[in-house]
Amino acid sequence: MDETRRRRWIIVLTGIGSFMAALDTLVVASALSTIQRDLGASLTDLEWTVNAYNLSLAVLLVPAAVLGDRLGRARTYAAGLALFALTSAGAALAGSVGALVGLRVLQGAAAAVVMTLGLALLSSAFPPERRGAAVGLFSAVTGVAVACGPLVGGAVVEGLAWQWIFWLNVPIGLLAAPLVLRVVPEATVPDSRLDAWGVALLGLGVLGVVWGVVRGEEAGWTSADVLVPAAAGVVLLGGFAAWQRRAPYPLLPPRLLRVRGFAAGNAAVALTVAPLFTAVFFYGQLLQVVMGHDALGAGVRLMAWTGTLLLVAPVAGALGDRIGERPLIVVGLALQAVAMLWLALVVDPGIGFLDALGPFVLGGLGVSLAIPGGQSAAVASVADRDVATAAGVNSTVRQLGGVLGIAATVAVFGATGGFATPDDFVDGFRAAMLTAAGLSALGAVVALTLPARRGNLPDRDEQTDGPVGSGSLEGAAA
Repeated sequence: MDETRRRRWIIVLTGIGSFMAALDTLVVASALSTIQRDLGASLTDLEWTVNAYNLSLAVLLVPAAVLGDRLGRARTYAAGLALFALTSAGAALAGSVGALVGLRVLQGAAAAVVMTLGLALLSSAFPPERRGAAVGLFSAVTGVAVACGPLVGGAVVEGLAWQWIFWLNVPIGLLAAPLVLRVVPEATVPDSRLDAWGVALLGLGVLGVVWGVVRGEEAGWTSADVLVPAAAGVVLLGGFAAWQRRAPYPLLPPRLLRVRGFAAGNAAVALTVAPLFTAVFFYGQLLQVVMGHDALGAGVRLMAWTGTLLLVAPVAGALGDRIGERPLIVVGLALQAVAMLWLALVVDPGIGFLDALGPFVLGGLGVSLAIPGGQSAAVASVADRDVATAAGVNSTVRQLGGVLGIAATVAVFGATGGFATPDDFVDGFRAAMLTAAGLSALGAVVALTLPARRGNLPDRDEQTDGPVGSGSLEGAAA
């Protein structure tokens, strides 16, 4: 096979993996109401159906990169595709919420392999002068998956059954895996290192905090079921911070936290994605539980919100190169805060889609401005040798921000409302939107601390506190 044809196949095969993994982040959104009815799921169950996938994906991005370096990126990517297909089949066959959540954890692990190594394989297949265009196409495929997730989920749920949102992955993954082994060149990095202690401390720490927040309303905020895991999570996260200062190959090199653009950019990204995932969780349910639309109708109407990602994000990225990221992030997060506040003020049991259309479009515009700016700020503010590490940190922060955002706002929803009646849902939804608006506003304030323009690279003598190995977060974006 000639090199041009091989590269085309690599674009297709890595794009397939990215599409499936990104799609399954949002495709469940349109099916939550149906899953609740079919499996008798509680609010907590629904929350874990989404968060189990995202938490597993976030924590395992780095181990997936190192595993691919050790065993071979192509064969590990192919195994990830196969595992994603098999765990999708398991999710479709799940007869209980517990089984579904467990399989979503495994699905997230497979997605970490697919997303991390897909980008690595694509990047290594093209020379530097053509790599940007290839990665841009890869990112566009991911954007289409994110934008169309609720629509695809709604169409499948309405036309078939919610289980088919998972069945669709099975033939695609199983057909793509052997093609990867046939056409994608193998690559290994045998001396790659993994900060296993860092992975364990970070993963268990976040899990403890999220578990405490999720259980708070149901078990009582002062109960041992809440206080013990939450306190343990905080202690473990403190241990993670301390370990990073002495780890030989830290996941998060401490020197990067001294770079203002990197620290503020990642904080802004987390505070962008936390309200975004809140919207993912609640908007589809608002359209179905209160407005009475079916799953397909909800997915179509959500395109007013998600469609802006395709239209605005590329323009925002180019604009950031000209004027800097700070104004884009500040304005974007302010718009997202206003949109969620607007929706909280107009929502009532008689709300119609036209009442929500303005907040949907405005919020989509805001997040489309903020996300590319936050990603660029975090990466562009570091020295060249730290770009891959910064990109990996940014990917992990995005996922963890979404997990914590859903956990916090669902806790607020459960404390103020529920699913018993549309009135109950509206009460909880309003409180959740006000909380999400507050998170967005906080993100806008944080973004004000970003450098006005790029070029604030730290001095070289500030970047000497330990080596950077491929077992750090750089592997997630290699």
